Amino acid sequence: MKTEKKKETARALKFILFSASAGIIEVLAMTLCEEVLKIPGHWVCYTIALVLSVLWNFTFNRKFTFQSAENVPKAMFMVFLFYVPFAPFTIWNEHFLADTHGWNEYAVLAINMALNLSLEYLWDNFVVYRNSKDTNDIAKKKQEKENQTHE
Repeated sequence: MKTEKKKETARALKFILFSASAGIIEVLAMTLCEEVLKIPGHWVCYTIALVLSVLWNFTFNRKFTFQSAENVPKAMFMVFLFYVPFAPFTIWNEHFLADTHGWNEYAVLAINMALNLSLEYLWDNFVVYRNSKDTNDIAKKKQEKENQTHE
């Protein structure tokens, strides 16, 4: 039981770290769109940054956090289903708070990123990879190594 708890704690920490790296990409993309390219409409910049962040996060969390051998298009579709309600809500939230009410756009981005981190972890863990965690080559090699150590 303790081993499983340690494994899940490590999984959550990996998810947070990869999500943080995706967050850096999101902030960099947002800054590039807003400050360098001067794309009008904060929500447009947010949408571009969100897509880049999601692709990065999906790739690394699938391979290293959940170590899933799940069919990539199927897993990507399941993640897409998360964003069907989430993306429009956060795009609206960006527009409503930053463009309409004058909130600092980076503060609103931080709120949306915190929501994304917590909700997507739950979705990925309990829906997308529920039955395929620790099934890829990395996980199999690690399991073989552990089995040899215990013999």
